[in-house]
Amino acid sequence: MGMIVYLLNFKHVRSLSTLFFLSIFAVVFSQGTGKSISANFISEKMIIDGDLSESIWQTAQKSSGFWQNFPNDTSLAKERTEVMVAYDQNNLYIAAICYDSIPHKYVVQSLKRDFSYPISDAFVATIDPFSDQQNGFSFGLNPYGVQREGLVSNGGGMGVTTIWDNKWYGETKRYKGKWTVEMQIPFKSIRFKGNLATWRINFSRNDLGTNENTCWVKVPRQFNISTLAFAGDLVFEKEPPKKSGSNTSVIPYGIGRFSEDYKIPGSQKIDGSVGADAKMVLGSSLNLDMTVNPDFSQVEVDRQLTNLTRFSLFFPEQRQFFIENSDLFDRFGFRQIRPFFSRRIGLDNGNIIPILGGVRLSGKPSKNWRIGILDMQTGERSFSTRKVFSQNYFTAAAQYNVFKRSNIAAIFVNRQQFDTSGYSDNNYNRVFGLDYNLASASNRWNGKFFFHHSLGSKNNSNAFTHASWLNYSSRHWTVEWNHEYVDKNYNAEVGFTPRIFQADQAGKLNRFTYWRLEPHLYYYSFPKNGFINKIGHTINLDHYRNQAFKNTDWLMKGSYDLYFKSSAFLSFIANAYYTKLLFPTDVSFSGKPQTTASGDYLYQNAGVNIRSDVRKTFTGGVTATYGSYFTGNKFSMVADLTYRLQPYLIFSASYTRDEIYLPYLSKKVELDLISPRIELSVSRSLFLTTFWQYNTQANNINFNGRLQWRFRPMSDLFIVYSDNYNNTDFSIKNRAIVVKFVYWLNV
Repeated sequence: MGMIVYLLNFKHVRSLSTLFFLSIFAVVFSQGTGKSISANFISEKMIIDGDLSESIWQTAQKSSGFWQNFPNDTSLAKERTEVMVAYDQNNLYIAAICYDSIPHKYVVQSLKRDFSYPISDAFVATIDPFSDQQNGFSFGLNPYGVQREGLVSNGGGMGVTTIWDNKWYGETKRYKGKWTVEMQIPFKSIRFKGNLATWRINFSRNDLGTNENTCWVKVPRQFNISTLAFAGDLVFEKEPPKKSGSNTSVIPYGIGRFSEDYKIPGSQKIDGSVGADAKMVLGSSLNLDMTVNPDFSQVEVDRQLTNLTRFSLFFPEQRQFFIENSDLFDRFGFRQIRPFFSRRIGLDNGNIIPILGGVRLSGKPSKNWRIGILDMQTGERSFSTRKVFSQNYFTAAAQYNVFKRSNIAAIFVNRQQFDTSGYSDNNYNRVFGLDYNLASASNRWNGKFFFHHSLGSKNNSNAFTHASWLNYSSRHWTVEWNHEYVDKNYNAEVGFTPRIFQADQAGKLNRFTYWRLEPHLYYYSFPKNGFINKIGHTINLDHYRNQAFKNTDWLMKGSYDLYFKSSAFLSFIANAYYTKLLFPTDVSFSGKPQTTASGDYLYQNAGVNIRSDVRKTFTGGVTATYGSYFTGNKFSMVADLTYRLQPYLIFSASYTRDEIYLPYLSKKVELDLISPRIELSVSRSLFLTTFWQYNTQANNINFNGRLQWRFRPMSDLFIVYSDNYNNTDFSIKNRAIVVKFVYWLNV
């Protein structure tokens, strides 16, 4: 360890290149699965109703022999699942028969699209049409015919991004002792390389009645079941699918809005707008997306969080235009070192900036190349104390596959201001970056190594960041190494780098260089008998140092984790912290004028994390810690409860409580965040969601209600009502109602 730290401190770039070349030795050759399934070519018209009485399903090759992934991965599935595949010139068809030897009630969260796979009975097909084991698509149904689709990126190790939406069709039927699945996936809804006679595919089934998660091609239990390293061959019987040619969809919207700010007399406002998105498929592997006057009003509202850190919190992108192929741009860097973060576009300190239009070209022109180009133009907006000028945001990314599942990727991000005189010569920000993403064929080795540099009108010396992450996973061991270096001159204005900013007592933001060292060690054991599925022993170090390589912060965490066969979870946690406050700071984070003096602080806490059986209609969990905190003590708790009247109603509530005692305060600080939520699924096309957020840290009570009617595939009517109140006297702050109409039109 001492030699590694010395090398990191001595030569930044040498450290990066050394780790880069060492990582190449981790790549191993592919191991074939040996499983394949044939897709029969058909000419008959298919009716997608879940009834598998069509002649093709009576004669098609049935493939079974599913393997357990949970609770074990060494035996065949207890419940039999049979799958079949067919295709015609325009569609891929998938059918499945999911047998149930023991009668039981299916676990279904609701009738809402994009359900969570781990807590629902479901059948899912994971498709890798380029056979590159890196990017693919996921399509699933639960026993009530609710659809779930998503993108699989980065090899699938981190799961599926279900925020992606597209047109496809699926139905199920429930019988005594089984349920059946029928899917129709238009080739124009997915990207693929034409004339490939073989794709890669895997099927998975979650059966919570017997409490087993199974897959067609065996996936070791330590890996996510969507991991593309584990898939079989999908062989097309006759001519392989061909490129579909140009295909265009236009998605116009109209919106009407009423709002009122009760702090400003006469602020009632009624307005509206129209705009449109367009999607054009160029061949079968590239998408051209265009938008004019897009509406980015939040029909999905960010969930509030209590922030007990000195840094900004990260909120994910929820705006549809930025979602498809978003990993091309978003995956560069790390979670807190992002050269590109799409929420910087059209938003300024929470205020909406008008976006005039934009265009994005993305996809895979060949098996090994993946490209993305994004260009957005915003308008001007004036505030009471300042004016935001028009900006152009341009981002280009390219990714090239190397070895079996790894790739090298490059990114360029440019923000350019246009002021009253037009093009502004000295108001711009640019970032260049190069990433190497490692994934071995066996998926045991994963990693990332990158170097990024920013350019602006000043402070370009040492304006770079570099980092490395290397992970090894086996059945019993997971070992990780991570280092990060961010120079204070590194300036990613269209990115997310909160750690280099710290506010002093006057609220002024200061920039600081930092190192981060983060070794992790996990050991898992698997009892052969009893009710415990897995026992985890973990020790993690999260360690920050300044430019002189002196300590500024560290967290040492140990835990003892019990994973029960019922899906319940219990963990015992012990933490030790060191924090160096550079400025007098309000460490109660309650807005009080008293502060903790700058200096070095060492403190500890311990706690427990409990999660109940997710299969039950009434579930819950709690995480609680207590211990010393700077010069005082702190108790923290996060709890949640959910009651499911399936499949129509979910009532849930979460509660965050922080009690902070510091000797210089007259009484302890109590911070509460209470969030009850009701989700009503009237049908598979009509949904009502309401939630409240009571936040004492923000002195705010928020109510949000959203009615969604999906009157045809990918076409919606939204009615959203929201208001905010002071949490002390319940006086109203503001109120708004929004009506939004979206229509998907195939041209």
